[in-house]
Amino acid sequence: MHVQAIDHVEFYVGDADEVAATLRAQYGFRLHGWVRDQPDHYSVLLRQGSIHVLLTSARADTHPAAAYVAAHGDGLATVALSTDDPAAALAEALTRGATEDGTRITGFGDVGHVFVSPGAILSTVELADEVDDTALDLLDAVDHIAACVGPGELDPTVEYYEQVLGFKQIFEEHIEVGGQAMNSKVVQSVSKEVTLTLLEPDTTAEPGQIDDFLAAHHGPGVQHLAFRTDDIATAVRTLRERGVGFLSTPGSYYDALAERFDHVAVPVEQLRELSILVDQDNEGELFQIFTQTTHPRRTLFFEVIERLGALTFGSANIKALYQAVERERNGENARGAAQ
Repeated sequence: MHVQAIDHVEFYVGDADEVAATLRAQYGFRLHGWVRDQPDHYSVLLRQGSIHVLLTSARADTHPAAAYVAAHGDGLATVALSTDDPAAALAEALTRGATEDGTRITGFGDVGHVFVSPGAILSTVELADEVDDTALDLLDAVDHIAACVGPGELDPTVEYYEQVLGFKQIFEEHIEVGGQAMNSKVVQSVSKEVTLTLLEPDTTAEPGQIDDFLAAHHGPGVQHLAFRTDDIATAVRTLRERGVGFLSTPGSYYDALAERFDHVAVPVEQLRELSILVDQDNEGELFQIFTQTTHPRRTLFFEVIERLGALTFGSANIKALYQAVERERNGENARGAAQ
């Protein structure tokens, strides 16, 4: 089986037009078209760079988006995988142990996969003919998808992707922050264009953010979607101006960079100003930043990442992210107690 890339991601949402308006206004996605002729669902297709985002709302209880939104709220439900022969890929996946779920095969939790020809989604919608003056060209591709799975589900999920889709495990780590801890493993397609970061709570430690996600989301699901850019400083400034909120990073993080790295490609003061994180591996550097969640259940956010040769995923920054999210959570708790 040759999985080439992520063709598109599909979100099941309560109001596709409302979510599309936000992604267009804040993130600069371009309206490509709609699916408006189906009795059980309505979809909006957005694009930017090679990123294709399909937003689907149920018009009838029989459509799977209805049950998904009822259980989880808005969320990423389908990751479409491009391949030269979708029918053959599906048949092979089923012989390898995949389970069909309607038109999809299961992945983890209520997240599934479909096999499609490259770019096929673009021709399956009613094309929009309006000029989109709000569109940007800052975000280039889906870099990776991060998901939370339940205790004891990490290894079986990795094994499933290895066996069914031929992915390879390329990284693993145990992360401790204070009394909280989690396990992380990364699986990737042979093409290296499809990457899943899988996170599992360590039940021997205190309950933490992964436990919070699983409780609020009512099970496993996608925690964040990472968009790759070739100019993270410009991207962050522009997105901030358009109303996107990002997690802040303590000044001590930047004070310690000189001890971690001999040289950083982006000036440290610029990183500090924008709260951008940096990491290095044997191949180069990466820069990343995470948005504040606006989801009512606080179960979904985005990442913006720039790679200058680096092939890893900012493992040294996972702890910094964990701490930043913890500060935000504690701040929300403090504000709630003061009201």
